Amino acid sequence: MSDYHINVFWSEDDGCYVADIPDLEACSAFGATPVEALEEAIKAKDAWLAVARERGDPHPPTSIPPRDLPGIPLAIARLAQTVNIQRCTL
Repeated sequence: MSDYHINVFWSEDDGCYVADIPDLEACSAFGATPVEALEEAIKAKDAWLAVARERGDPHPPTSIPPRDLPGIPLAIARLAQTVNIQRCTL
C-alpha cells in the first residue's frame, strides 16, 4: 500500500504550521515547525486508520499514485512523494 499525501503549510490565521492529509477526512495536525506538524500528522493518520479498522471501514485509496524517482534512495523518494511542504525551510 502506498502512503497518503501530506500537505504542510504555514497558516497565518493559526500562527503555526499545519499538516493535512486530503485523502483522510478531517485528518490534520499542527506544529511550531514543519517537521513537528508532519510528525503530528503521521500520528493523526495512524489514529484515523486505527479507528477505521476498529469500525470495519475500508481505508480510503490514495489519490496520488506511487512513482519511481530514479537515483534517489527509496525511503527519501517515498517521503518526497508523500509530503508537500510549502514555503518553509527545514
